Amino acid sequence: MNIYITGIGIVSGAGVGVAENLQALRSGTTGVRRSAFTFNNGVPVYAAEVKHTNAELKNLLGLSEDARLSRTSLLGAVAAKEALGNLDKKLVADLPFISGTTIGGMDITENFYKPYLADKNSADYSMLLTHDSGDTTEKIAALIGTQGFMTTISTACSSSANTLMMGARMMRQGRYKRVLAGGVDAMAAFTLNGFRSLMIYDAEYCRPFDASRAGLNLGEGAAYLLLETEDSLQETGNKPLAMLSGWGNANDAYHQTASSPDGNGATMAMQNALKCAGLQPEQISYVNAHGTATPNNDLSESKALINVFGGNVPKFSSTKAFTGHTLAAAGGVEAVYATLALQHGALFPNLNFKTPIEECGLVPVTEYSEGNSINYVLSNSFGFGGNNSSLIFGKI
Repeated sequence: MNIYITGIGIVSGAGVGVAENLQALRSGTTGVRRSAFTFNNGVPVYAAEVKHTNAELKNLLGLSEDARLSRTSLLGAVAAKEALGNLDKKLVADLPFISGTTIGGMDITENFYKPYLADKNSADYSMLLTHDSGDTTEKIAALIGTQGFMTTISTACSSSANTLMMGARMMRQGRYKRVLAGGVDAMAAFTLNGFRSLMIYDAEYCRPFDASRAGLNLGEGAAYLLLETEDSLQETGNKPLAMLSGWGNANDAYHQTASSPDGNGATMAMQNALKCAGLQPEQISYVNAHGTATPNNDLSESKALINVFGGNVPKFSSTKAFTGHTLAAAGGVEAVYATLALQHGALFPNLNFKTPIEECGLVPVTEYSEGNSINYVLSNSFGFGGNNSSLIFGKI
């Protein structure tokens, strides 16, 4: 059974909507900039924040300004609505919805504790209602108008890749004709300081796969994809944009926050995805790498690419220098980018790259180009705890 992608929606620091994101990729314009956030010690933060305020996001959604919704829910609803396009409301009403997030409504609840510690009696306890990750999913579902099956996946940076995998598997099992899947995360001071405490946050612009890489830049964003079977296409009349051809995940459980130095988990995830798609390594045209720009990840992923592809590693790049690392949203954001790569024959540049990693010598794509022969795109999303996921997207 073929799994078709018929709708894509995205919000990131690189742009609001598919068109703005594609223009940023074409022009080489990063969404990473000096942030309104600072670290606990006052050091400035470079991050990729979505340019719209919460009030502007509410306006886009037709909501009143006093609506109590986390920024996570607002970002997710904007991207989900774009992915649905003009899908009939009757079909949306029971549409299965699978969403990934890591912070849920923490952007609201992390502001609860200082007032609470100062005066427990006057604290606004209603703020806590937005905290749960599942609340984010339920709020987005309500905003787009679905009351169908819904669930939330939180597997760190592989979350939304796993939502797409779960949706595709349920469709192949005959449970659903169509599924909306993806993920969302907003910026939060907790995550910024958490990554800094791990000493993997770069004080400058991140440099994926570069010998000088020193850590990641965080980003916020959301991305969802509408998946359909052939039976569903006859009902919706939607035109396929690409196919979700294969998927695989593996957990090497090497370390709580670090990737296996030999790339074992990443290797298994890519091999599983190739097996699922029925493809040979040489059939992959382009790899959208996880590429966080941390010393550990990029070396581990480079070794994994060599493990899978040998001396013929395909064209590859990390787009996280455009969007920052959007955590749970990353797999969805990069699935949208993979779809665009197939539609336009596009290769996306790995910004800020100068010098190859000495141990591997791999050189990513550094210039944008269109009209390339791209039939299959492999997209990697690797999370904490060794939760590694790979997706393969195919051209129609």
